[in-house]
Amino acid sequence: MKSAIGQCIQLSLFGESHGEAIGVVIQGLPSGILIDQAWMQKQMEKRKPKGKISTQRQEADIPEIVSGVFEGKTTGTPLCILIRNENMRSKDYSKMRDIPRPSHADYTAQVKYQGFQDYRGGGHFSGRITAPLVAAGAIFLQMLKSKGIEVGTHVSQMQEIIDEPLADDEIVLRKQLLALEDQYLACIQDSVRDAIQKRIEEAQTQGDSMGGILESAVVGMPAGVGEPFFDSVESRLAHLLFSIGAVKGVEFGDGFDFAVKKGSEANDNITIKEGRIKTLTNHNGGINGGITNGMPLRIRTVVKPTPSIYKPQSSVNLKTGEAVTLQIEGRHDPAILHRARVVVDSMIALGLVDLLTERFGILWWKGEDACGGD
Repeated sequence: MKSAIGQCIQLSLFGESHGEAIGVVIQGLPSGILIDQAWMQKQMEKRKPKGKISTQRQEADIPEIVSGVFEGKTTGTPLCILIRNENMRSKDYSKMRDIPRPSHADYTAQVKYQGFQDYRGGGHFSGRITAPLVAAGAIFLQMLKSKGIEVGTHVSQMQEIIDEPLADDEIVLRKQLLALEDQYLACIQDSVRDAIQKRIEEAQTQGDSMGGILESAVVGMPAGVGEPFFDSVESRLAHLLFSIGAVKGVEFGDGFDFAVKKGSEANDNITIKEGRIKTLTNHNGGINGGITNGMPLRIRTVVKPTPSIYKPQSSVNLKTGEAVTLQIEGRHDPAILHRARVVVDSMIALGLVDLLTERFGILWWKGEDACGGD
């Protein structure tokens, strides 16, 4: 198994949902980064389950930095963050040892690891393993903020319920992203937030689950970051976003909507404003030829409904080969969309920090000038 990713900045995950602890190791960070653990904990709170729209498993999720930080700043050596598991109910998963849940990783893990995997709570395939990603992401997001780069995500759609899209205007967009920071179920419109919460609660009552679309934006990225072809900005960010287990689709800019446009409708005409090259529209989501063009990045991510639902489902007993009806037990999310948005932010931030380090060197985050400035 390889649970590692990154070029200049490398990140690896460890642990299982019902093991003693989960965590992350980050390599390649420069020395001297101030670690704001209070803000890291604030990010963790966005991922924690709350109310009827989330699982009832409650974990403290307090990140313990066990290496790579001294007197509040990074040392430049590998940084390890540990998060303890404390509220497990492994007996709830006993019947699922041999009977895989539909659309979960139970069966594929059984085939790949020949029965040696930890099946409790989904093991290493559990959404719980995204908690260390959020802790690590807090560091990357802080680095980006120090250069005036903001990353933010909102719940854009659930079934026919659609939130107002993020703004094209950079000033308005930056304000929107900052306003979304402190929201748990992050939506631009209050009425949409209320409607989505109600829809999730209805699914929970029915023993079912919901998915949806997250819309993300990044404002403040300089032009000239990324590579053509295999290390394009889209390639690198998509790889990271598809690493989130429930993600089934990613698009940049207008994405699949390009299928109904003509070139004259899809092209972003170029202008100059206050000495800066800009485009009049942003259909391509701030990326051309795999390289940032200085406009905001626009990304949409599809998150599938939680596969662990309480309705009876058809499965197979892998020991006996018999068809069975599975009725699961335990504590499961009726939706993870609202909790996943901070994971999406974290993965985007990792990708951008890695790309910026490649482009401008390990100390790009120091100083007050824009990235690549004199």
